[in-house]
Amino acid sequence: MSASDFWNDQDAAQQTVQQLKKAKAIVDPIADLLKRQGDIQTLFELLSEEEDADARAELETELTELAAAVKRVEALTLLSGPDDARDCYFNVQAGTGGADACDWAEMLLRLYLRYFEKRGWQVEQLARRDGEEAGIQSCNLLVRGDYAYGYLSCETGVHRLVRISPFSAQGKRETSFASVDVQPCVEDIEIDIDWEKDVREDTYRSSGAGGQHVNKTSSAIRLTHLPSNAVVQCQNDRSQHKNRAAARKMLMAKLYQMEESKRDAELAARYGEKGQIG
Repeated sequence: MSASDFWNDQDAAQQTVQQLKKAKAIVDPIADLLKRQGDIQTLFELLSEEEDADARAELETELTELAAAVKRVEALTLLSGPDDARDCYFNVQAGTGGADACDWAEMLLRLYLRYFEKRGWQVEQLARRDGEEAGIQSCNLLVRGDYAYGYLSCETGVHRLVRISPFSAQGKRETSFASVDVQPCVEDIEIDIDWEKDVREDTYRSSGAGGQHVNKTSSAIRLTHLPSNAVVQCQNDRSQHKNRAAARKMLMAKLYQMEESKRDAELAARYGEKGQIG
């Protein structure tokens, strides 16, 4: 990376940076464990020679922090999938339940945003549709952080909330649904897509905050992959071209995940047919 011509090829440079980032995410925690182990060994040797209250307190603190660091490294060993270290696209979609569902979707979104902030991840909002009465109909995010997809992939699915509805005059109990969908960012993987024949592009005016230009020009992009009926949309930027580029990346990520899910299902069916050995 220190070479003078390193950034001449931007794509290759970005791939190298991403590889370095993944390697550091594994190596740095282990190096920290080894350093803590050395510090604790030194404290043990000092206490074996002479009892000291300050050294004893420092040892207890170091042991507590070491235990927490070990748990973090153990978690990383579980995130060993080929896409776990990637950034990801994160989508929250309101389901059946009207205003209650939209409100529940926004509650989920706030919960996840607090979690992203706590982990120090970067979040970029790509598209958002507000509900008619309250909450949101959907929101698409780009989440950048170490092992973002690995940590968030298990959140995929339908989330349910049962409560006394604040939107019902009768005070009835309502069940609301919202779905979460997560796809890994696959910018370094080539996916064969015929953008002219297989993808329909629609432009529309963005909704929500963003100023006159965003709201009064057709800068938002919606892409529909006709063979699979996969749909993505982006309205984050004032530029239609930038929104189109972002939407294409989202579509490739979605198609990549669909192919991975199809392959996993085929493998599960194949091994399920073998039956039990007995």
